[in-house]
Amino acid sequence: MASRPLPRAKTLAAGVPPGADATFAPRDAMTGELDRTQLIAELEDTIAGTLRYRGVCTFMLLGINHLSRINDAFGFSVADEVICEVARRIRPLLRNGDILGRFSTNKFGVIVKNCAGDDMIPVAERFLEAIRDAVMTTSSGPVAATISIGGVSIPRYARSARDAINCAQEALDLAKRRSAGSFLAWSPDTGRDSLRRMSIRVTEDIIAALNARRVMTAFEPVVSATTRVPAFYECLVRMKQPDGQLLMAPDIVPVAERVGLIRLVDHRVLELVVAELAAVPDIHLSLNISPDTTGDPQWLADVTLLLAAYPGVAERLIVEITETQALDDIEDVCTFVRRLKDLGSRIAIDDFGAGYTSFRNLRRLGVDIVKIDGAFVHNLVRSADDRAFVQTLIDLARRLDITTVAEWVQDEPTAALLAEWGCDCLQGRLIGLASAEPPWRAAAEPDVAERLSRP
Repeated sequence: MASRPLPRAKTLAAGVPPGADATFAPRDAMTGELDRTQLIAELEDTIAGTLRYRGVCTFMLLGINHLSRINDAFGFSVADEVICEVARRIRPLLRNGDILGRFSTNKFGVIVKNCAGDDMIPVAERFLEAIRDAVMTTSSGPVAATISIGGVSIPRYARSARDAINCAQEALDLAKRRSAGSFLAWSPDTGRDSLRRMSIRVTEDIIAALNARRVMTAFEPVVSATTRVPAFYECLVRMKQPDGQLLMAPDIVPVAERVGLIRLVDHRVLELVVAELAAVPDIHLSLNISPDTTGDPQWLADVTLLLAAYPGVAERLIVEITETQALDDIEDVCTFVRRLKDLGSRIAIDDFGAGYTSFRNLRRLGVDIVKIDGAFVHNLVRSADDRAFVQTLIDLARRLDITTVAEWVQDEPTAALLAEWGCDCLQGRLIGLASAEPPWRAAAEPDVAERLSRP
């Protein structure tokens, strides 16, 4: 393709061939470019033409990076100005026959004719430079913006509009994760394709298991560091296959989160845990919930109804949230925590240390239990840095009257150190792995149980 794109003068909008009447072409109301429906229709026609005449083209998705930050900092009207300015800067870079349209709120689609393979790189780089090389003048002052681009070669890797969009979107997502403001061309990946096939299979398995009541829990003990008497049990999700094999949480949860089934899984685990607490009045149980569930009002409504139906259960229920999800949206998580504590339940923050939450945030969240990330525990005897971190954390948690649980405890020397420093509870291989059968034993040590049951 030519080294310099030619401006598309004397056409009413990008994407309309010279000489055509653009008046009636569907338009995006804000930018004046083709709207999504018309862009996809043009993509379908273009792909049909490449197949018929053995041509080539490229479809690119251009995504404006961090548009939500611009919304937050300057307001939606300025963000709209940025969107329009991106279109204004891209349009002159197109050649006759190339097509531009607004694909979604922060994305534009570009069909680049007679372009494939290595030719995509200089085209994409011109688009990137046009946006990043000069700040944008808006009604609220200068705003700096960048775009990321994902592209796919047609018909080599896509022979339909749907395939082209999916590939370009996948490449755009990967480009953003690697480095915002970059370009990535889609290419086959056997590992990724294998993962996708596995996700489809596991998705079908999860739905079938939920319908057949084959989703269950295993119980992992958390014991007093001084007496080794169980303080509570963590309930871990398991899924029984038709052949009797059990799938563990790492096999289930990531896929369920990716495909949007995690809320159903979390709801089923909640039902199982509440039923067990209602049946056995002298145990404490904890359950893990995903970040999606903390923002799900239906889950809160369900837990409210369940706890109201079984008096005395709420005080023995502990809900575990991960540190990283607490950091992602602390205001929403604080609201979620308050709702559960109002019901009488306790909150544990899991994997503490992985996200470097400040103790000020711990106060703000109002958690009852901190579970120290096992990455800082399993090498405790040999690592002076880990010892310093864990000992400091335990001391500060004690001052805040927060119960501490050390995860991944694998040997007696580690357990002895933790007990000496005042860690309340231990969990890990040394204590015992999760069991599908409820291993109910004597009640927890009084002082630990008392701390766990405080309002």
